[in-house]
Amino acid sequence: MYDFKDGNGPVPAHQHLNGGGWVAETAYVDKTAYVGPDAKVFGNALVVGNAKVSGNAKVFGDALVVGNAKVSGNALVVGNAKVFGDAWVFGDAWVYGNAKVAGNAKVSGNAKVFGDAQVYDAWVTDNAKVSGNAMVSGNDWVTKSVAMHYSSSRRHS
Repeated sequence: MYDFKDGNGPVPAHQHLNGGGWVAETAYVDKTAYVGPDAKVFGNALVVGNAKVSGNAKVFGDALVVGNAKVSGNALVVGNAKVFGDAWVFGDAWVYGNAKVAGNAKVSGNAKVFGDAQVYDAWVTDNAKVSGNAMVSGNDWVTKSVAMHYSSSRRHS
């Protein structure tokens, strides 16, 4: 039993063999994936392939982290969010709602990607917020306090 501090109290859970982090029995983590000693995977979340969850990161809800994707630091991936490919969510970043982060994308700092937003092969950092139906792709980047709420693939700083 482990209390993930999500309001559900202690729930059936185990420590993942590859890393020792806590995984709720309702979540699924592949044997090939890594969950670091302070990381947590709970709810109905899936961590598959060679994905890594480390630091104090949390993956929960119906979130999916797959492939070679990484979630680290104090990052959160929650809801129906998907992080896949070689994407990396780190720092204090949040990816939530129905958001997708893929390819070689990076979401870092205090950035938030949410709603139906999509980030592919781009970097969202600092205090940036990407939401709604926005799309950031290619070698684009969003930084500082820029908020994107529309479909775009332009550079912002």
